[in-house]
This record gives sequence, C-alpha cells and structure tokens, in this order.
Amino acid sequence: MDKRTGIPRKSIYRLSIYQRCLERLKNNDVETVSSSALAKAAGVKSTQLRKDLAHFGQFGIRGLGYNVNALAEVIIGVLGTSSLQAVILVGMGNLGAALSRYSGFGKEGFEISAAFEADPERAKTVRAGVQVLPASEMSPYVVEKEVRMAILAVPAEAAQSVTNELVSCGVQAILNFSPTVLKVPDNVIVNSVDLALELEHLSYFVK
Repeated sequence: MDKRTGIPRKSIYRLSIYQRCLERLKNNDVETVSSSALAKAAGVKSTQLRKDLAHFGQFGIRGLGYNVNALAEVIIGVLGTSSLQAVILVGMGNLGAALSRYSGFGKEGFEISAAFEADPERAKTVRAGVQVLPASEMSPYVVEKEVRMAILAVPAEAAQSVTNELVSCGVQAILNFSPTVLKVPDNVIVNSVDLALELEHLSYFVK
C-alpha cells in the first residue's frame, strides 16, 4: 500500500499508464472515451480501471464515458505533474550519464536540475545533459532547492550511504538503479529498477 494515502501503489503506477493513453487520445482529437476502450489501451480490465479511478473520485457519465481532457487534468493533478518537478541525479557512470541525456523526463513533468558525481575526473569529462556538480555539494543543493526526488545510479556499495544523506536532507522519493535493497524510513518511497533482474525474468519466456 502507498504509505501516505493508503492507496495501493500499483493503482498509482497505473495512473501514469492511463495518463499516457489519454495523451495519445488528446493528440488524436478524441474528446470522450469509454472505460472499456481506455482499459484496453492501458492493458487492464475495465473493472480495474474503474476501481483505480474510484480512489480519487467519481468520473465519467454512464453511456458516454470519460471526458478525455477533464480526466487527464485530474490525473495530472493527482500525480503532481502539472508543473515541472525538480529531480537530482546521483552517480554519473555510463547509466547515470545516459539518464542525464534522456529527453523523455520533461515530457512527463520532471526536470533533472543537476547531477552529482564523487569522482572529480569523471565529473569533468562525462558527457552529460545537465550540470554535473561534486558530490560534496549535493546536500546543500538539496536543502537550498528543496528537492524532494532523486535518481540513484551509484555503485551498490555506496548506495545506502548516499541514500542516508539524501533522506537526511529531505528527499522523500528515490528511483534506485543501484543493484541493492535500500533501507529508508516509512515516509520515504523507493522504486528500485534492477536491469539484470528484469532480464532474468524475461529470459524465462525465451525458448
């Protein structure tokens, strides 16, 4: 369950999928969509779609469906992406550097405002899409800019200590690409992406 609202985290995750589907409909000048059509586009059952949306209010008109623009605005408000949210990136190895150059974050309402790297030589030479600062400047930056979200792409052995520092500065949500389990307080959310583990899962289905 989501620690702050009691809403299942999977429901919150699916909101992002619904939002992407709604954006495609808006781009195609579609004004209304039925629950069954939106659910099919999102790859879920219509009952699941209605259950997820019910956590946030009553939407849609029986027989007509959902107003695409109105529902999109509601979901954007729920997800907090109506304006760009500042995110910092910690670790500028190959993965971190690639993430810093990814243009898709801005389209979804997020802006990597700065990156931090502990290796001075790497910080000077890495080809990054954002300003790269020394790791020693991370805490003051987070406090001054009131940053609440971070992407972690540091080696596993450094991940927990960096996480502790981020949490102590006020970061409340971490997207973790380090291959380790992080320990955080109950008020901090961590989403971990283990790329090797995901490939292992996929390999099961390869014959």
